[in-house]
Amino acid sequence: MLLLSLLLILILISVLLYRKVPLPASSAIVVVAWLVLGVLSSAMWSLWLVIPLAAVLLILNVPALRRPILTKPVFEILKKSMPSMSVTEREALEAGTTWWEKDIFSGKPDWNQFAQIGLPQLTTEEQSFLDNEVNELCALLDEWDIHHNHKDLSPEAWQYLKDKGFLGLIIPKEFGGRDFSPYAQSRVMSKIASRSITAAVTAMVPNSLGPGELLMKYGTDEQKHRWLPGLARGEEIPCFGLTGPEAGSDAGSIPDVGIVCKGEFEGKEVIGLRLTFNKRWITLAPVATVVGLAFKLVDPDGLLGDPGKKEYGITCALLPANHPGIEIGQRHNPGSPFMNGPVMGTDVFIPVDWIIGGAPMAGKGWRMLIECLGAGRGVSLPALATASGEMSYRMVGAFARIRRQFNMEVGKFEGVQEATADIAGGAYTLESMRHLVTKGLESGAPAVMTAMAKYHATEIMRRLINHSMDVVAGRAIQLGPRNFLAFPYQSIPVAITVEGANILTRSLMIFGQGAMRCHPYLFEEMQAMQADDLEAFDRLFIHHLGHVFSNLVRTKVLGVTRGHFSEAPANADNFSTRWYQRINILSASLAVTSDFALAILGGNLKRRELLSARLGDVHSQLFIACSILKYHSAHVRTKEEDIHAEYAITLALYKAQEALIDFYENFPVRLVAGALKLATFPTGRIVAKPSDELTRQMGDLIMEDNPVRQHLGTFVYRNMEPDDATGRVESTYQMLLSLGPLWNTFARAQSSGKLTGATLEERLQDAVGKDIIQQEDVVRLLEYDARRFDCLLTDAFDSI
Repeated sequence: MLLLSLLLILILISVLLYRKVPLPASSAIVVVAWLVLGVLSSAMWSLWLVIPLAAVLLILNVPALRRPILTKPVFEILKKSMPSMSVTEREALEAGTTWWEKDIFSGKPDWNQFAQIGLPQLTTEEQSFLDNEVNELCALLDEWDIHHNHKDLSPEAWQYLKDKGFLGLIIPKEFGGRDFSPYAQSRVMSKIASRSITAAVTAMVPNSLGPGELLMKYGTDEQKHRWLPGLARGEEIPCFGLTGPEAGSDAGSIPDVGIVCKGEFEGKEVIGLRLTFNKRWITLAPVATVVGLAFKLVDPDGLLGDPGKKEYGITCALLPANHPGIEIGQRHNPGSPFMNGPVMGTDVFIPVDWIIGGAPMAGKGWRMLIECLGAGRGVSLPALATASGEMSYRMVGAFARIRRQFNMEVGKFEGVQEATADIAGGAYTLESMRHLVTKGLESGAPAVMTAMAKYHATEIMRRLINHSMDVVAGRAIQLGPRNFLAFPYQSIPVAITVEGANILTRSLMIFGQGAMRCHPYLFEEMQAMQADDLEAFDRLFIHHLGHVFSNLVRTKVLGVTRGHFSEAPANADNFSTRWYQRINILSASLAVTSDFALAILGGNLKRRELLSARLGDVHSQLFIACSILKYHSAHVRTKEEDIHAEYAITLALYKAQEALIDFYENFPVRLVAGALKLATFPTGRIVAKPSDELTRQMGDLIMEDNPVRQHLGTFVYRNMEPDDATGRVESTYQMLLSLGPLWNTFARAQSSGKLTGATLEERLQDAVGKDIIQQEDVVRLLEYDARRFDCLLTDAFDSI
């Protein structure tokens, strides 16, 4: 009877932990249950055993008892093992907000809350801008001409960008800007990027990390009125000097210095800063009229009002580009001809009120920058990646249908379909991510989510364009006005490198920030330890323990049941329910695995980047899977969209699963790794990678003008001109579709040797005579064949 009672109590405790019932209520329920079992079984010994049980629960519930027995020893041990947190690290962790990515990290996503998230929509004004101004801009752009002739946008394109407000999309209307939503900004940049990467990068910078956003959030009223109207009208061209020879992704280590001193400005002696800086790789610097600068501020004489404070840390200031001492105008050559160059200065004196936000914001620059990186990471670069993915879908799918080898469309070969299926699935994933990420940006700047978006969007872009190069082959290699892939291919390193290099974004930022910002207790516990606040730590720690044991139980239960019967959104359909349940398993496992890893490795986990990056991958792929499910649910279901969504989410959850397994196989404490792996996957893997059948279906669909292709086409610039790089392929493809099965019928007859004739026209006439085609089909087939052949040609020049 004792064993049965213990088993029932263990089951009850597991249920309470699984449901995350608060400790006081759980304790009372357990004690009452034990007493009831004792009475029902008439076992007096079990009634006596309630006394030690109650004592343990009393210690856990009463802080005055819990602190000396449990919390204080843990507090002392962790204080010694936890690394110190610098001011810069603290500001980076405190900056920005959190959103749905925090729910995923909790181990128990609130699917009812997720169901309430509506995807972003364009306003009438935003849609009109896309349909008119953006289309008109795209019509002015010729990427071959930009690269090969101008090495810059044409004067007409530059003027159009300025006149129509492309450089002020984020600026409020009161200052003359368009005040577009993050989603609208993404759509604008994406459509431009589908036509010209150079133009897109040019328009992105003023609308992401730069003076405009910093001024809007932190500038004084005087600074806003001085600069924002000119930035909105394009009369002022901004750049922002952050990186340099000694500080790239580690922007917090910038060596550039501003020393507070007195100096002369406009004939008067004022308190100001003497700046020395050497900035590199600064987009728009060669044409900028206003320069934002990040530097370390030092006040040796206490002129800012605090004699005891000498070092203020990173600070941001705004300077006219023609200010004496600034060296600007040279260009780098990043492989794409957008304006990019150095900004330098030695002993440049500026008044203190040129600090963005004025003197009160001295030393607040790092936090300002981290919070403003969201636009570049969450909007601009993912928009560029999404455009590349969607154009690859359309162009490569069409080319794979037009191009024939061995008497068959190249897109029908399974080896090719392995690549084209991934292009189709990747494009669908990118659009799904765009919608959920920009929705999250409406209510703040989630630093972890935008880091995920930047890294994974640009890595998907790299993968899809490389696939595209494989499929299009020699047609994609030879440069010239016919080539629709070369310039996106050349842009990959730019997207991968800027706004934090991808290697560091993955290995340091996503999990490093994610664990701190998304964990419900960890960051505050670290703050309590640094403040030597045992009382605050005690309150957090007891909740943290409950969090760990709850997720451990959830992982075990969900692993054994393979997620069946677990929570899903109330509006989930038969397509999505099982995917949500698989996310539940991996979310709980991520939460408990992260806690064990942090507890065992402590501060060393920060340096074990191979391990922490894998946990970041799990977190990211679960967010991506959620975005796919949300995007899929926003549309009327079709068979074609189900296939795309199934491929995309299968790949996302397979990658999350494999990252978790790789973590277990490499975790140094083998017993813990084995136990966690067994809890998560007691019956083996829960997701298989996309099957061959699914791959073939996707490979076939990308060659068809299916509903997903049509929908993704609404996000890019579509051109049907037969002498345009993309228009040539699209117009030829549409001509082929208009022929229906006619071309394939003729091609099969020709390849089988049924037709005779020295020329195509003779073989067509022979086909008419053998009732394979009709006489009226001859002209249409001849026209298509001429277009098809022209579509396959590459450019040739008399000289280079």
